[in-house]
Amino acid sequence: MAFTLPKLPYNIEDGIEPAISGKTISFHFGKHHNGYVTKLNNGIKGTKFENSSLEEIIKGTFENEEFKGVFNNSSQHFNHSFYWNSMFPNGKEPSQKVKEVLANSFGSFEDFLKQFKQKAATVFGSGWCWLVADGKNLEIMQASNAMNPIPLNKKPLLVIDVWEHAYYLDYQNNRGGSIDKFFQVINWEFVEQEMKKAGLF
Repeated sequence: MAFTLPKLPYNIEDGIEPAISGKTISFHFGKHHNGYVTKLNNGIKGTKFENSSLEEIIKGTFENEEFKGVFNNSSQHFNHSFYWNSMFPNGKEPSQKVKEVLANSFGSFEDFLKQFKQKAATVFGSGWCWLVADGKNLEIMQASNAMNPIPLNKKPLLVIDVWEHAYYLDYQNNRGGSIDKFFQVINWEFVEQEMKKAGLF
């Protein structure tokens, strides 16, 4: 099957205020993400993964040297699609239910935000910072390059992209500033939906 870019729940030109400009999303979605999708489709053509789902491809190519490029591009397609859904312009507060789930694992909602920022800010080089569920336990997972929770059989709940191309046009080398703004646009309804899927409530 041919993979395509996801439909975004907001207009690219408008950006994701107050965190990400339309210019950044235009480059990030239209160039970077689109490039991963194109390379993924080319990479699976004529292989055993040609008709596989995205998650099947990610699991099947993980730590497989022959399909290293396919793993990177399939993972980056998954990561970016999840990232776009993790945000919404002028985000609202999470529900009490979500706050309670986070407090159970991290002490309080505020402690979760502090720990998530610290982990996201200290990913070395290019990568991602995920909130994941491992059974009923929540973890903050640092991931280098294209890595994500899928090959580890953990459930993703939220992600921030800390590759430089995700924030450099708007924040230059101020990764911490971009993380603070990300907190203002988290799509907590999406996070709650993923928590339900993971059986957290």
